[in-house]
Amino acid sequence: MPLHHLSYAATGAFSPFLSDYVARRPELSPFYHRFPALAEFEAQIEEKKAAYTPEARQRLVAALREQYARLSDVNPLVQANIDLLAQDTTFTVVTGHQLNLFTGPLYFVYKIASAVKLCRQLKAKYPQYDFVPVYWMATEDHDFAEINHFNLFNKRYAWEAAETGGPVGRLKLDGLAAQVLDHLPAEVPAAFQEAYRASATLAEATQRLTHSLFGEFGLVSLDADHPVLKQALVPVLEREITEHASNQAVQATNARLEAIGYKPQVYSRPLNLFFLTDAGKRERLELDAEADCVQVTIRNTNHCHTQDELLALARQHPEQFSPNVVLRPVYQELLLPNLCYIGGGAEVAYWFQLKAVFDTYGVPFPMVLLRNSALYLGKANAGKLRKLGLTPTDIFKPLAELKKQVGATLGQEEISLAAQQQALAAAFKEIADLAQRLDPTLVKTVAAEQQKVAGGVAGLEKRLSKAAEAKHETVYSQLTALKDKLFPSGELQERSDSVLSILINNPDFLRQLVDAFEPLALEFTVLEE
Repeated sequence: MPLHHLSYAATGAFSPFLSDYVARRPELSPFYHRFPALAEFEAQIEEKKAAYTPEARQRLVAALREQYARLSDVNPLVQANIDLLAQDTTFTVVTGHQLNLFTGPLYFVYKIASAVKLCRQLKAKYPQYDFVPVYWMATEDHDFAEINHFNLFNKRYAWEAAETGGPVGRLKLDGLAAQVLDHLPAEVPAAFQEAYRASATLAEATQRLTHSLFGEFGLVSLDADHPVLKQALVPVLEREITEHASNQAVQATNARLEAIGYKPQVYSRPLNLFFLTDAGKRERLELDAEADCVQVTIRNTNHCHTQDELLALARQHPEQFSPNVVLRPVYQELLLPNLCYIGGGAEVAYWFQLKAVFDTYGVPFPMVLLRNSALYLGKANAGKLRKLGLTPTDIFKPLAELKKQVGATLGQEEISLAAQQQALAAAFKEIADLAQRLDPTLVKTVAAEQQKVAGGVAGLEKRLSKAAEAKHETVYSQLTALKDKLFPSGELQERSDSVLSILINNPDFLRQLVDAFEPLALEFTVLEE
């Protein structure tokens, strides 16, 4: 598979913050622990080894074995990785994502492929250790509208569940078959259908699907919405309830980030916790200053707990608490022997708000790595590019610039009346000077006439340009269609297209993806079929 690379900045699709991080801007160094470079992992391993306890390993492995017991046929590589996690020489590389239906946009699989490839590279560099790629399933997220749909061949498939507002991982799959599965094209790989038809909940279905897609790479998927795993969260809950420790740390960091020109990505609250109610909802814990207590707000009800009552509940039933975006990373790093978190641009940005939170809770801060991003060029689209005289990286240029480039190849004369405008401006200046000497009241009249004439020339320039373009209208239409195809709604392909649209025609795509990606190179990849 031919590969092409360009900088993230050259794509025009990434924030200045990410470009600054990739370029290792010195002002950002206080907000992360170690930059993700291969040589830096040795120190990260030693730090995590010292902090991660045998009890934590036992708890993790027991939960994973329980969760994988519901799969009838576990890939031997996955089973081997779960067993390896019981050893104190095994560490993880983690990526996390919502439980998007049918994996959602392409970047879902790009994240996982990045984690798989980095584990391979770490094993080659540090053969005395083992490294396991882990997909952290965002089972406690409650924003169903973000995950209930996917796009395939310009058609949107969506599932409207009867019950929403609680942890999405617990959702029963009622109505999914009738609304989505029964209407899929026959070409859709059977594994996608089977994952949902054989499962009772969305968490189970997502585990089955990711196992089907990435089991051969040893990927381990973890559902942290588990009573035994939540025991690890108790010390964090205690300090959060009594000291509001995470919010204080984030607010201080936000001020420092804003001082050097970066806007915080996520909003921190006095209590960065949710409560999982008996009604199956995930509701925010809110402080009520007037009542001098912690208020748990549940739709159409109003429950209030004193600090002592809430502490007792946290110690006895930590599974009823759910960390929000600020504390979820801390929970993740408590559970896993993790070295590096791989995330998208927005995730990397909000991790920079959290280092002080980790310091507050005494948890090692992982390396934070921007996931691989890519544009996939099928044979047909690659052929169209070449016929237009363009390279695979040219397509990232603005459409107007591409038209000029293609036009030059076709021998189209570039239309510009800039020289004529300059000549007119010089002539009108002489006229204005003459008016100033003879009758100053006429200067404004001269200026108005100049504006009118300049506008007319600009209009002629546009008409002449259109006439020149009309000679190659078919070619420009093809260029515009190709640009729209590769950048749906003006965005990167990976933010809209489904992996299904590629797998149907290229079953080896995921293997090719893992082979192609170089996570630590920190470059955008164009993969040509």
